[in-house]
This record gives sequence, C-alpha cells and structure tokens, in this order.
Amino acid sequence: MKYDRDAIARHYTGLRVVILGMARQGTALARFFLMHGAHVTLSDLRDANQLATTQAELVRLAEACNAQPPRFVLGGHPFALLDDADLLCLSGGVSPAIPIVQEALRRGIALSNDAALTLRHCPVPVVGITGSAGKTTTTTLTGLMLAESGFRAHVGGNIGTPLLDRLADIQASDKVVMELSSFQLELFTDSPTIAGVLNITPNHLDRHPSMSHYAAAKANILRFQRRGDICVLNADDAFTGPWLAGGRCQIEAGEGQPAVYFPLLATRLAFSLAGEVTCGAFLAGDRLIWRPVGLPDVVICRVSEVRLRGRHNLANILAACCLAGAAGATTDAMRKVATTFGGVEHRLEIVRQRNGVLWVNDSIATAPERTVAAIRSFQEPLVLLLGGRDKHLPWDECAAAIHAPAADGSPRVRHVVLFGEAAGLIANALAQHVQAAGVRPVPVTRCVGLADAVAAAARLAQPGDVVLLAPGGTSFDAYQDFAARGRHFQALVEALP
Repeated sequence: MKYDRDAIARHYTGLRVVILGMARQGTALARFFLMHGAHVTLSDLRDANQLATTQAELVRLAEACNAQPPRFVLGGHPFALLDDADLLCLSGGVSPAIPIVQEALRRGIALSNDAALTLRHCPVPVVGITGSAGKTTTTTLTGLMLAESGFRAHVGGNIGTPLLDRLADIQASDKVVMELSSFQLELFTDSPTIAGVLNITPNHLDRHPSMSHYAAAKANILRFQRRGDICVLNADDAFTGPWLAGGRCQIEAGEGQPAVYFPLLATRLAFSLAGEVTCGAFLAGDRLIWRPVGLPDVVICRVSEVRLRGRHNLANILAACCLAGAAGATTDAMRKVATTFGGVEHRLEIVRQRNGVLWVNDSIATAPERTVAAIRSFQEPLVLLLGGRDKHLPWDECAAAIHAPAADGSPRVRHVVLFGEAAGLIANALAQHVQAAGVRPVPVTRCVGLADAVAAAARLAQPGDVVLLAPGGTSFDAYQDFAARGRHFQALVEALP
C-alpha cells in the first residue's frame, strides 16, 4: 500500500475543518488539512501575541500549497465556530467535555484528532501502544527492536512528533509504532492492527470523571480490532488480566460512562512477571522468555543483563517483545535491545554523580503509582522530591511505599522534599499514613518550587544516597509539560557546585 496524496485530497478538498488548540498536535492537524485542500479554522484560548510565530508558519504553508489561508479565532472557543463546520478536530490538551465539543456532538458534527487520522491514512499497519505507565519506554523499545531487525521504523503519536506530518515518507516495507494516550483514544472509531494495553491504573482523573470512563477510553485501542489482528495484554493487571483470560473486554458503568462489553476478536498475546503465558513473553526465574505462537520458547536474556532499572521495566521489555515480535522483529534484535537500551530521557535518567550522591530524573512520574515504581527501582537510601499539580489520584500506596523499610531494615526513603501546588496535599497524605499505620514519620521539608527543592536536597543528601525526582503530580503548576520540568531539574543539578 502507498500513501496517495491525491486520493486523500479528493476526500478533504473543500471540507470545512475547525481545530481546537494550536499546540503540537493542533498545528500538525492544520498542516495536514491545508496540504489536502480543506478550509481550516484554528481556535485557541491564547492570544495573537502568544501565537504569532505559529500563525505565520501556517499562513506561509497555505501560500506554498496554493490553499485558502487558515482563519484564526483566538482568546476563546465561541459556538459560532461550528456554524459551517463539517469536522471538529481536537488537539491533545482539549477535553471532549468542554461546551463547544458537546455542542458539536449535539449538532451531529464529526470529531477527530491527529492520531485517529494517522491511523486512518497510514499506508502500513500500525502497532499501537497504550497504558497508564510505561507507554513511552515500551514504544521506544518496540521501535528499536524493529529497527534492529532491519526495518525502517517510524515512532510517534503521543511521543515525539505527530506522525500525521510524516505519512508521505512511510513506505510499504516500513513499520509504524504509535504511543496513544487516553485523550487520543477517546475519539477513536478504528483500532491498530497490532494493539497493546500495558496496564490500567488510576490516572488523569482530573480529566476523566471516573475510572470507568478512563478505562473505556483505553479500551478503544482494542474495540475495533478484527479477526487476524493481534492484541497484547498484561496478564498481571487487574483490568487487562480478566480481559485476556475471558476473551472479552468488560468495564463496569461509572460516572460519565455506561458499562462496556465487547469480545476480543484479535489473537491474544500475553506478558507476565508472575508466571508462564500460553503465547507471549514472561519472566521465569532470572530469564526473560519469548514464546511465539506455535514455535519453541526463546530465552531473550537474563535479568542481570538488562540495563534498565526497576521491575516495571522488565514488564515493559516483555511487552515490547510481544509487540515487536508480532510485527516481525527477530529474537536477536529483541535480545540486543533488551540488554543495551539505557532508558528514555526523564525516565529514571541519571543526571549526575556529585559528592557520592546520584541524582536521578524521573519527571515522567506524574502519578503516585509511578512514584512507587521509581522508589522500588532503588536499593540505595532516597531523598525523594515530590510535588507538582495533583490529578485527583489516591496517595495511600505512595505514602506506604515511602515509609516501607529497605531489605536491611533501614528507611528506604530518608527524606521527602515537597514542592509545588500539591505539597500540602501530599504532606497530609503522609501524616495520615503515619497515624493509621503507627510508623515513624519520614522527615519532610517543604519548598516553594523545584529550584528550592533541589537546593534543599543538596543540603540533605549524604554519600551513598540517591536524590530522586519522581514528583507524583503533573508539571502544569509551573511548567509546560513534564519534559520542561525534567530539563529544569537537569539544569539545576548540573549547576550545583
């Protein structure tokens, strides 16, 4: 199959498209539609001064394509945008729950986003990956395994650059791997040919009204699969384990979400840290095993050979073996990547060794569950930096992990440094756990922002400690995204004398 620009242009020429949000995904949507003859209107809550560069770039693109210049409606999303709209597209940060989107649904206007359009128009089958944690690492591992197998692999979606910009570059022999968020999946009416769900645990409940609503969005990656497709599921997860065993997706009704039920028509592959699977990948003692359909088991490597820290990353490698293997990767490629890959930026990333103290950036830990996984990745005593903006998630398990002793009985977390909007909420959660469990409190220092937190950690850390930024909250109280927070942390640590 080949990308056919003329055929796509015939579909979109003259279509009146409204795009909400002019961030990375919104501008990719604008470029796609301008290049294919649509009439494009972009709306953003920001003003013209903040978006001048983006506006100028899109106007120049329209001129180069001999397209009608885009129209800009800034400072809000008035309902008048919908008056002549044929299609409403949402950038990643725009919730379908906002009034204008609900009005569009009432009027019968179709909704879409960059990921759904990529899936629709991609000239080759797509490997799609979602989950509450581990998406980016697993997506990266999958792409590397395919590349090491000799394929040209295009990796994108919720990671890196939107693939909607790169459709014309994808050849028939290439592989496409997409990380997909719940926000993108909410609008899906199709599913990838190979789809993986790594886990479903509480996340983004500041945006999704209930766990049922969040899980149903994740399940869209499987909902439209056909016989002959492949789905990869975590046998150990409370949501996906029963789906795997029962051959059907079931989600109880919750706020904003009716009950969900549909059969899984695709061939199922499983991955597990807890035991053998019929087909897929699993941990057996100290070995990672790949068990393809109808073929003998293959030892990928031993746990001691894996460079990535943390048991959760063993699960990510197993998932990647299933996904890449289903897409044609060789076992030699799986082995090489599993034993050489050192991690993705802002994910348990070693920043610096200073005065006997290791500084680690896990800014991607935007939920308490991810903080727990980060804590459990270290045997060394930790000075833990927590904070940011809360996502309406429970902190109980994280508080327990912070107060749990290491294997030798010493405190795993020696000191907690709090910063940002959620500092008070986290302090209360820690105090409540101490009272309920009757344990000795871990010392806590409260700071205003990340710079103060780094300075405090530098004073508190002792030789042999790890200073770990694993905030448990989003970055949006002070930064554009977790990467910006991670880069600031890197700079602050590098600047320490």
